Amino acid sequence: MTIFDAVLLGLLQALGEFLPISSSAHLALLPYFRGMEYQGLAFDVMLHAATLLAVLLYFAKDWFLLIKDGLTRPTTQEGRKLWYLAAATVPAAIAGLLLNDLAENTFRNPLMIAVCLMVFACLLGWADKKGRKNPDTPILFSTLMIIGCAQALALMPGVSRSGITITAALLLGLSRSTSARISFLLSTPIIGGATLLELRHLTPADFNMPLLWGFVSAFLGALLVIGWLMKYIKTHSFNVFVYYRLILGLVIIAFYFWK
Repeated sequence: MTIFDAVLLGLLQALGEFLPISSSAHLALLPYFRGMEYQGLAFDVMLHAATLLAVLLYFAKDWFLLIKDGLTRPTTQEGRKLWYLAAATVPAAIAGLLLNDLAENTFRNPLMIAVCLMVFACLLGWADKKGRKNPDTPILFSTLMIIGCAQALALMPGVSRSGITITAALLLGLSRSTSARISFLLSTPIIGGATLLELRHLTPADFNMPLLWGFVSAFLGALLVIGWLMKYIKTHSFNVFVYYRLILGLVIIAFYFWK
């Protein structure tokens, strides 16, 4: 792999992990379109580690308060949020352990990715339009568990982890900003757990310049993407991402049958 390809993959990871466009779909599709070989799970793990570091840094204050309240005031409303978030990651964690082989092989079919991109794009657009988006909607245990169960669907490339969690949050009445924040906070333990689980696949031979550049580009890109999205959705809908996913899905289908 060239350094250019590594940087491109890192930027795609940053964009896709936090924008509702599916990082796994883009990481699977780039080799497909460019005729590259899949770079392997080890490279994917390092890209996820980079985005994990970025989201931890961006939401450091939030996590500090969540952990402090969760440990010192676990029975209060604020203290319970830490444990609600922990419980909400369980469905996705179980799905990942049970369906990991399918995720790495069967689910990477280009046509399946295209269908997922388009179907869940329409669902996001519908949720953004129909959701109550009430900033005062309480974040209950049941709310986070439903969002957590939705997150498990992101095992299929094209669904988008951030997209499906934001969709579920919007349908449950949360505002756009709150939905995105919950999505990012939920991403932290699931990305962290997956990274730790797959670190065993790394070998000294995996650590090279392309991997380093991929890590750096994913980390810096993720910081910029998170900050931009949190500002963007204060005054804009998610329609731009819906249209992008629909167009990309059509392009994939056309390319698949034309090729």
